[in-house]
Formats: sequence, structure tokens, C-alpha cells
Amino acid sequence: MSGDGTGIVSQAGGLLLTQALRATGLDRGLEAALERWQPARAVHAPGKIITDLAVAVALGGDCLADVAILRAQPELFGPVASDPVVSRLVARLAADAPRALRAIRAARAAARQRAWDLAGGAAPGADGGLVTMDIDATIVTSCSEKEQAMPTWKKTYGHHPLTVFADHGPDGPGEPLSFMLRPGNAGPAPPPTISAPPGWGWPSCPATCGDGC
Repeated sequence: MSGDGTGIVSQAGGLLLTQALRATGLDRGLEAALERWQPARAVHAPGKIITDLAVAVALGGDCLADVAILRAQPELFGPVASDPVVSRLVARLAADAPRALRAIRAARAAARQRAWDLAGGAAPGADGGLVTMDIDATIVTSCSEKEQAMPTWKKTYGHHPLTVFADHGPDGPGEPLSFMLRPGNAGPAPPPTISAPPGWGWPSCPATCGDGC
């Protein structure tokens, strides 16, 4: 094995994510859903920027600037927006957060439905039964005073987000459906005592879940 040969590709695992985006239609869905936030003369579509950020996080990034991981390999990830363009998009979406979140969640739900259709009998609820959801909270540490970062009950510092996973049973891992950011000092309360927006765990769940989630 040599690290100085020709055709060396780093972060090649990100290709699996971009292929999943295409297979489920999430890339096209987000581009359509977020089109209203694209300036008239913009080169980079908001949907592509958001998916680039998601891939960067999956590859180990922890800030907006880490999208440079993808920018360094245009042959693998295509054109990637500059840091100022990414920051301006995030600011536009944050200024219209409720509508932007609804658009993103709708695109994710449609893509998840496509993924579950492709999975056939291996998809949650494929047998007509209930889709089991696991609700849990987990500590995410932070080294700076980010929004809602506070001392946690484990004597660390950061956040205590609430998560919802679709249970694939003993033959598969959990599938993340929704995350809710919470302050680090939020308690590890059992599900019946957790205060969350109505239907919070369902926005990105396929329509086939219906009331059976």
C-alpha cells in the first residue's frame, strides 16, 4: 500500500452518502424545497449546500468551515460553496426558521419513504405492524459557550438533546428520525414527562407510519 500514488482519494466513504442522497431523491427534494431561499444570481443551490454540510458532519466536521473537507475534492463531491456563501445561507434559513425546518423535514420524509420502499420487507413496519420508536436523551459535550450549552448532570459541559430513532429490530441498527436541541442541564426524564412539540418525533417519518408510529 502506498500513500503517494496517483488517483488517491481521501474521504471516499462520503461517496456512499452522496449515492444515498441520489438514490432516495433527497438531493433533488431539498433543492426544490429550499429554492425560495436562493438569491436570484446565486450559483450554489441551498439544497446542495445543506447536503454538503450534512456530509461534512458525517465525515467528522464540527463547524461550518469544515465543509472544506468536501471542497478539496470536487471530483468526488462536485462544486462546494465558499464559507461566506454557506454562512449567508444559514443566516437566511435561521431568519425564517419555522418555514425552513418544515421544508427540510418534508423533503426528508419523502426521501425516507423512498428509502423504505427500496428496503421492501426490511423496512420498519413493512409487515403492517407498528413502527417502534426509541426516545432517549444523550449528552453532547461542547468546549465553548454555544447556544444552550450549560453544565450537565454528568458534570460535563454542553447539550442534552432528545432523540427519536426508528427501531429496526434485532437485525438492524436504529434509524434517526428527529433530534431536539436542549440545554445541558435538561434532566434525563422518562418519555411521559418530556415536554416536546406535538408530533415532534414524526415530521421526518414517512406517511406510511400514519398513526402507527
